[in-house]
Amino acid sequence: MLHIVREGYPFIGFCLALAIILGFSVSPYVAVVPAVLALYFMYFFRNPRREIAKDSQHILSPADGTVQDIAELKHDEDDFVQGPCKKVTIFMSVFNVHVNRSPMDGEIKLQKYFCGRFRPAYKDEVGFVNEHHLIGLENDRLRITVKQIAGILARRIVSWVTLEDKLKQGDLYGMIRFGSCLEIVMPAEVEVCVRKGEKVTGGQTVIGRLKD
Repeated sequence: MLHIVREGYPFIGFCLALAIILGFSVSPYVAVVPAVLALYFMYFFRNPRREIAKDSQHILSPADGTVQDIAELKHDEDDFVQGPCKKVTIFMSVFNVHVNRSPMDGEIKLQKYFCGRFRPAYKDEVGFVNEHHLIGLENDRLRITVKQIAGILARRIVSWVTLEDKLKQGDLYGMIRFGSCLEIVMPAEVEVCVRKGEKVTGGQTVIGRLKD
């Protein structure tokens, strides 16, 4: 059974209704376009069931996509994580699953929404100038931040959480419409387990590992 997040229902319903109206009032051929769009929206808003690879030593990918960049940050570039950090950027195309998952167990200690621009998600500076939603997660071992970033097509960031919510590793917490990127910032002592250009799967791919 195909599971679809509730944000997709208005898009799917509108396209199906339009297909029916056009099919009866104009031509069945004209109805093909909205019918195909309805099928695409069902695909885009899908929420496949996942077996979450839970492990307190691991930081899991918050999204499906491709690792766009791995960078080291200075001690003052992330006010929540603090100290030297590592940042992994994951690009999501319009064909990826777009629900986002918590990389680890933790409580949301920071939440910010920045109303910015809508530049293409592959631009290096989009994390600063584009509209984005950031959460800071903390548990008894570490702090991380996860930033959902809007792009040229992604004009809506959806959040299902709020400050002080407690998340389990792999829990759904939001999505981006329609294709953009996420940034996850981890302390420098976390070992990065992915490479630039690697495909990752939300809730399953280990992108960081705590060193013993």
